[in-house]
Amino acid sequence: MFSMKSVVAGMLIAGTSSMAFAAGNPLSVHVLNIENGLPSPDVTVTLERKESGQWVELNQAVTNEQGRIGELYPDGESLVEGTYRVVFATGDWFAEHNTSTFFPEIPVVFTMDAALDHYHVPLLLSPYGFSTYRGN
Repeated sequence: MFSMKSVVAGMLIAGTSSMAFAAGNPLSVHVLNIENGLPSPDVTVTLERKESGQWVELNQAVTNEQGRIGELYPDGESLVEGTYRVVFATGDWFAEHNTSTFFPEIPVVFTMDAALDHYHVPLLLSPYGFSTYRGN
């Protein structure tokens, strides 16, 4: 039970610090491995926007040692309101850690509009389950 409390406390602190880290960029992500309570570095994440019914790739980046990508939205571009998808390449990441997984990738679809200056998408990950939510 203590480890889950530590993970949740870490997520709350991490969510707050991600805002300062990503000042000016409207999108950040964070990947935590809830199996061991540690960040997940080196996860490839792709950002796409739905345009005319098709997904168009906008950017791709890799999580840092803290499991974060602080600036996933393309540099220098203004936020376009719409439906977005971040795809976490979890199968590759688990394979690199000699762990099998049920999820070769995890797509998270969400909307971004002018209601917020910044959107944060945390992913809580294990080999056979995941959870995500709109962070802040």
